[in-house]
Amino acid sequence: MSFKSIPTREEKDALGSVSVPTSARWGAQTQRCLNNFKIGHERMPAAIIRAYLIVKHACATANAQTNTINQRQADAIIYACEQLMQNDTMDDFPLKIWQTGSGTATNMNVNEVIAHLANQQLHSDTEEKIHPNDHVNCSQSSNDTFPTAMHIAIFSEFHNQFLPALKHLQMVIDNKTKAFANITKIGRTHMQDAVPLTLGQAFSAFASQLSHIESEVQRTFDQLRY
Repeated sequence: MSFKSIPTREEKDALGSVSVPTSARWGAQTQRCLNNFKIGHERMPAAIIRAYLIVKHACATANAQTNTINQRQADAIIYACEQLMQNDTMDDFPLKIWQTGSGTATNMNVNEVIAHLANQQLHSDTEEKIHPNDHVNCSQSSNDTFPTAMHIAIFSEFHNQFLPALKHLQMVIDNKTKAFANITKIGRTHMQDAVPLTLGQAFSAFASQLSHIESEVQRTFDQLRY
């Protein structure tokens, strides 16, 4: 990715310095991933990013309780996480799914953006600035946070996407059961014609199966939630 035509700033990490767009809220590690993994078009799903923000929020709270970071630092990190969770845009998280196996780049992308917003909230001098690794990623590693974020994302999508879609399908099939109640069709069994039945009765079998699936899925969800 070339930034010759747009203003840049220099960000530093253990490997040296790297040019980052001035308007970007990420740092050196995110930019290195953008520069080195120029492959594919599939960006990291928004559900993973939102789950990661939940993880970072929880870690900041836990780190403050154990005095690993101070309360002022934790509050700034929590504030940044909450601000990002309220924002539907994913412009701060440009990385593709094609990166290192442990998801380190995405972990650092989230750390860097949170640190950027947290420092804006603090209005502090250099010595008190929130560091992406030392504070936002405190007591964590990519091998911890990415699997945790994956589980949270699956749980969230399960509840917000899959269950409503399953219930909608069940409702549609139920409606077809009633709409087709007076349409007679030939039954089929053992590869031959069988006792006639209504098309509504055939759809009622599908409705019954979906009802059973929905009940089992909801029961599993309730067990996971508690």
